[in-house]
Amino acid sequence: MIQRFDALIVGGGAAGLMCAIEAGKRGRAVALLERAERLGKKILISGGGRCNFTNIHCTPENFLSSNPHFAKSALSRYMPTDFIALVEKHKIPFHEKTLGQLFCDRSARDIMGMLEEECSAAGVKIFLNVKIHEISRPAEFSVRADRTEFQAPVLVVASGGLSIPKIGATSFGYDLARQFGMKVCEPRPGLVPLVFEAQDRSRYCDLAGVSAEVVATLGAEIPTSGNSGQKWGTRPGLSLRKGVPAAHWNGQYFREKMLITHRGMSGPAILQISSYWKTGMPIHIDLAPGAENVFGDPKKPRNVATLRADFRKILPQRLADRWLEFHAPSSYTNTGIKDFERQVHTWSIMPAGTEGYEKAEVTAGGVDTNELSAKTMEARNVPGLFFIGEVVDVTGQLGGFNFQWAWASGAAAGRAI
Repeated sequence: MIQRFDALIVGGGAAGLMCAIEAGKRGRAVALLERAERLGKKILISGGGRCNFTNIHCTPENFLSSNPHFAKSALSRYMPTDFIALVEKHKIPFHEKTLGQLFCDRSARDIMGMLEEECSAAGVKIFLNVKIHEISRPAEFSVRADRTEFQAPVLVVASGGLSIPKIGATSFGYDLARQFGMKVCEPRPGLVPLVFEAQDRSRYCDLAGVSAEVVATLGAEIPTSGNSGQKWGTRPGLSLRKGVPAAHWNGQYFREKMLITHRGMSGPAILQISSYWKTGMPIHIDLAPGAENVFGDPKKPRNVATLRADFRKILPQRLADRWLEFHAPSSYTNTGIKDFERQVHTWSIMPAGTEGYEKAEVTAGGVDTNELSAKTMEARNVPGLFFIGEVVDVTGQLGGFNFQWAWASGAAAGRAI
């Protein structure tokens, strides 16, 4: 059986649903093809089941891409306020948790219900459990599934990345891009916990569950006060508002929580830095952000007991004690204490790797943005073929930014069809 439409959208996640809604509202006959038994699985599990659906502080600087300018057009034409207006139209209660992150008060099912209702109102035809065997383009696009062949002059790929394979993530979108002669930037896990090398694992991983607020840095090591003129806790170009990164010395900085795990490190600060990390790069951890001369009171005796008591005021007791066990001052002279402080502010970690796509929240890399129109998301050399959402080489930071990219890129394509 052959079914013809104006547009076929492959993938029933955030980007695909938004694209279908926008195209349907313009009177297009749209078929949304989803390989799973239900739509929006990633939406439903996001934000601990409450869906961190956008971030009110969203800017292009919150995204990683081989072309840092690519996302600007779509993000400027579908903003957080646009999605918030849709949420408010459906009377969904929500709140700002922290750092501009917006969550549903009740459940992510509210967002899914809203999107499904909008699809219905726009006349979108939804097909579930669609197992695609072949996509070709003799004249227009033909998508061959088990018992049906779908045809349309427009094909939108919203199939997502490789993260969280247990909910159905595959390389479908990348394979299809290559089939049509398009380049793909090497995918890799993003927003993912990092794994310690054997020595650090044996030293720290029995502290699993311990967390502390830190500044995680990727890039060149932060200069010491002796050669930069800067005091500890201050960094040129770094906003100390939690979660706001600033590039300096070709580095990235995130001031948030770090969590020790059974295999390495996680927590918001580490997940953020992981998207920028590549094998062989050291990560520097400031364990006492903003603290200066903590151990410099001349009235206190200089011994390990005093040092431990002071250090426990900064870090959780178990982490403070363990750190001192392996990083005790070489001496209690001014030089020895100063060197100890330097190590506290620049704990250098060389991760062995990441926890992989199973634990990654997103996939970094993807369809090369040089292959796409920034305004419409259409392939430059394959008219009628669009790529949107996570499958594209645009990756948001933690905190609702990846959903905002899904809404924005989906809207850009839907309005262009």
